[in-house]
Amino acid sequence: MRLYRYPLSTNVERVALALAHKRLAVESVVIDPADRSEVRRISGQDLVPVLDDGGRVVFDSMEIVRHLDERYPDRPLYPRDPARRAEMLVFIEWFNRVWKRPPNDMEAELGKPQPDRELVARWGQAMRDWLGVFEDMLNGRDYLMGDELSAADIAAFPFLKYGLDGEQQLCRDEDPHLFHRLLVDHQPVLPDHPRLAEWIRRLDELPRA
Repeated sequence: MRLYRYPLSTNVERVALALAHKRLAVESVVIDPADRSEVRRISGQDLVPVLDDGGRVVFDSMEIVRHLDERYPDRPLYPRDPARRAEMLVFIEWFNRVWKRPPNDMEAELGKPQPDRELVARWGQAMRDWLGVFEDMLNGRDYLMGDELSAADIAAFPFLKYGLDGEQQLCRDEDPHLFHRLLVDHQPVLPDHPRLAEWIRRLDELPRA
């Protein structure tokens, strides 16, 4: 099994957490973000992560996580019950298509010669408002969708962890990504979201492949 990756990628971290949780060995191929030719040759597109699992090539981080769960069912990350599984798939789709849109849009807007600061502020407020959703999801349970680690946690954690940057110092000089700085600046977890802060600390201790 081979994983094409590059450092500091939130999407790669999703897969690294899933592989470690399932105790699967993987060979890492570190890609230069400025040269995606090898990723393109393997998968027909430019984004990492890409997994080559014995000739089966899968891309998109959460599609890789789902593939791993279906092929290697030990220590499952998705519920076996169809209704609970559907709920989790809906949450992951919401996170990828709704939650991630404001930071992605902010990054694009700030790359313009004259960005609309009011628009950026509005997107940032949406991110802060959604912190309460995660805090409520953790009311009475250790993980976002139950009492055990799941794909929902793996989908969200690499992004939400930046809300504790003041404590963890994730965005250091060697991290050039504006996207990560936006996650730091627009989702301050403490002091209003103690359950979310504790969840971040707990997941940060998990191994990565």
